[in-house]
Amino acid sequence: MTETAQSYQDLQAKCARQEQEIAQLREDLQFFKEQFELSRVKKFGPKSEASPGQLNLFNEVELESSASVKKTTVKTHERKTRGSNKLDLNQLPTETIEYQLSEEELGCSCCSGKLHQMSTETRSELHVLPPQFKQVKHVRHVYACRQCEQKGTSTNIVTAKMPAPAFPGSIASPSLVAHIINEKYVESRPLYRQEKAFERHGLAISRQNMANWVVAGAQNWLKPLYERAKTELMKENILHADETKLQVLNEPERAATSKSYMWLYRSGRHGPPIVLYDYRTTRASKHPQRFLADFKGYLHVDGYSGYNNLPGITLVGCWAHARRKFDEALKALPEESKTAEVAAKEGLAFTNQLFKLEKDFKDLSIKERYQKRLKLSKPVVDQFYEWLAFQRPRVLPKSAFGTAINYCFSQRDKLENFLLDGRLELDNNRGERSIKPFVLGRKNWLFSNTPKGAESSAIAYSIVETAKENGLNPFWYIKYLFEVMPGTDLNDPDAVAALLPWSKSLPAECYSCKPQEQVG
Repeated sequence: MTETAQSYQDLQAKCARQEQEIAQLREDLQFFKEQFELSRVKKFGPKSEASPGQLNLFNEVELESSASVKKTTVKTHERKTRGSNKLDLNQLPTETIEYQLSEEELGCSCCSGKLHQMSTETRSELHVLPPQFKQVKHVRHVYACRQCEQKGTSTNIVTAKMPAPAFPGSIASPSLVAHIINEKYVESRPLYRQEKAFERHGLAISRQNMANWVVAGAQNWLKPLYERAKTELMKENILHADETKLQVLNEPERAATSKSYMWLYRSGRHGPPIVLYDYRTTRASKHPQRFLADFKGYLHVDGYSGYNNLPGITLVGCWAHARRKFDEALKALPEESKTAEVAAKEGLAFTNQLFKLEKDFKDLSIKERYQKRLKLSKPVVDQFYEWLAFQRPRVLPKSAFGTAINYCFSQRDKLENFLLDGRLELDNNRGERSIKPFVLGRKNWLFSNTPKGAESSAIAYSIVETAKENGLNPFWYIKYLFEVMPGTDLNDPDAVAALLPWSKSLPAECYSCKPQEQVG
């Protein structure tokens, strides 16, 4: 081969490498532009994923599908008159203050005759009482027989009965610890803020003492309910799962900055609402395998691979996650492209149509919903994946739009499984909503100090969230538990069942909003 021919081949190879590098650089540049735009939107843009009007952007989606999309009529906005949104105060204790004229004022200024009551004028106000604290002394009287003391060889001593304390050897009452748990796990108020609040009421209650009481309450009294609730949860055949990060400072043989995880498992739309958290040191798949060892059925999840290959469990994907990918692809576009008829909008149109159909099926029976999905939703899903297959070779794999397409293909089996049973849901929003209270609380208290504290938090969150889901007032319910459980045989399954949040035998006070002065 001549030197000229060799140089020509070298130049061709060099050009090919440069073209490949240029293509890669363009792909990387597009990726970083999208990531920058997404970060900007997440930081400064609206959080909502709503896309009004996008159902009809691409008529071929609706025309070629057997499902018809009805037009949505938006009612004209009517401004409410001032004071029309009144609170219902009838459920609260009522104090009535009467304002009457004195005997001297009842004389008529015109004729000196006596005035009579013609009518009344009433106004209602909502008053707030700050937390009230009082010392309650439990004095138990001991009795002896005087005659036995004088004449007998032994003295008969009888002690009056007294309820067993939930927290022996401390000043903590059921209401105090229930208040602390409610403040931290319902109102997301960390212990150091509660410590300052107690100081403002003249009470020096350290956060260390509060932490000890919370751990003792969770481990000694709430944990048996947690374990029984888990047994009942495993009897269900449709569950939701999710997980989120947690930092625990003093885990054995782990750095303080290590990531731990709080896993969530909850019941579906049927049966009693049960919400359980499970603290674990990692995000490994062994944790759901262990927790769900006795569960067989359908599990709603997101795209995390840690749920794959669970024995006896059929995974149901989340169309809200799929929709979110196309929403992010749309947000990643330059401003001038967001109003154009880009493909990301078409992907949103498909997912929006599925949610629209699901809304139409909301009030149907399980069997009717199953049949309607096969008739109307399945053709949309099939057409959606045909459209994805057409788009896939035409987009950059690393782009936001390419990521959305790849996600849908990787999750296809799971995403299509909602068609298997009319009880299943189109998304895992039920699980996401249930883990959100923990995420919001974590923003305030940031971390757990010890694994035992993290486990106790998981138990406390489980009980208060399950209580809320069953219409209970968490404070009054937990106070009731701490009052009655020390005198309850926790080895008796029926006795424990009577204390579960969905039990019909719970007293009315667990559902009520009682006045603060009744706190003991």
